[in-house]
Amino acid sequence: MVGPPGLVNRNWLNCQGLARVTEPGMRGREWQSKARSRLHQGRPQDSRREHRRADPSGPIVLYGWHTVTAALANPARRIRKLMATENAVQRLAEEGIALRITPELVRPDALAARLTPDAVHQGLIAEADPLPSLDIEDLVAAGIVLMLDQITDPHNVGAILRTAAAFAVAAVVTTARHSPEATGVLAKSASGALELVPIVTVQNLARALAALKERGFLTVGLDSSATDDLAAIELSSPLVLVLGAEGKGLRQLTGATCDRLARLDLPGAIKSLNVSNAAALALYVAARAIA
Repeated sequence: MVGPPGLVNRNWLNCQGLARVTEPGMRGREWQSKARSRLHQGRPQDSRREHRRADPSGPIVLYGWHTVTAALANPARRIRKLMATENAVQRLAEEGIALRITPELVRPDALAARLTPDAVHQGLIAEADPLPSLDIEDLVAAGIVLMLDQITDPHNVGAILRTAAAFAVAAVVTTARHSPEATGVLAKSASGALELVPIVTVQNLARALAALKERGFLTVGLDSSATDDLAAIELSSPLVLVLGAEGKGLRQLTGATCDRLARLDLPGAIKSLNVSNAAALALYVAARAIA
């Protein structure tokens, strides 16, 4: 690699818009000293917490390697600000990841100060615009759609999105209320899937479910107490799988609106799973059935 030891290639930095770190004729040691001084600038004064947007149109916070690099690769995602440690900038260069915005070099503790204590930023934080939500009418009547009935844990929703991306789910439908916003913990748990799986936000889940039924979707709600085994019923595309919150399960109206209710037939003593695990198993069963 060309350039002073321990820092990234100067030509790559110039291409990415970081030329302001250097000055003509600057020696390697001087360049390194100036670059490091940049790391001390812009230390946030916020308390140790994860930032949340004040309104739906405001920026969201994305952190972690897979989350941020997937956002950078998504042309539909507008990145407002990119903060990176020296090591992260070097890794971006080594992996040939194109940057659409000049990163602000910061120290690792400055990134950590913007997040909750348990957050793992891996040297990258981005502030970005939310992706636009699709309308229920935009969904093509094909494949599998996941519908989430008041699942509020961002870890679970993020894990569901990651699984949805793995099974090429057409979209995930959730409600405007009683659902986590697509930022921070959710985005990190999704590990880049937030950029891959369309999210449809609706005001009323039962009405959205009825609208999809009118368009030919088979709607199946997952219920651990249901009589039918999901693997034993006839499934067809387009299909909606509806998942309820842990503990509460599907709400009464949601379940009543579904064409069928089905359980995951588990051989062990425990008959229910964490909702993200249930989503993975249900998608595996459904994907095999309609293939």
